[in-house]
Amino acid sequence: MVSALLWAVLGGTLIGLLGKLVAPGDTDDVPLWLTILCGIGGCLAGDFLYGLFWDRQTLGVDWWRHGWQVAAAGVLVLLVARATGRRRA
Repeated sequence: MVSALLWAVLGGTLIGLLGKLVAPGDTDDVPLWLTILCGIGGCLAGDFLYGLFWDRQTLGVDWWRHGWQVAAAGVLVLLVARATGRRRA
């Protein structure tokens, strides 16, 4: 249980930061804790969407699944940045 939570936080941090990197626009105002939550959500959403189209049981590292996770995290970071961002004149 504790190791699964630790992996979720570590994986969510990495995926969230990569998602923040690939998200277009100004995402600098999104705090780190919210980026981690977007990364965890991106891991879950990307894994679910990947499983709809392809087989989840693969040998080795499934880079395509991780790509879907980063893309989903990027979308979440972009949505959060637009929802919480300051309006600039």
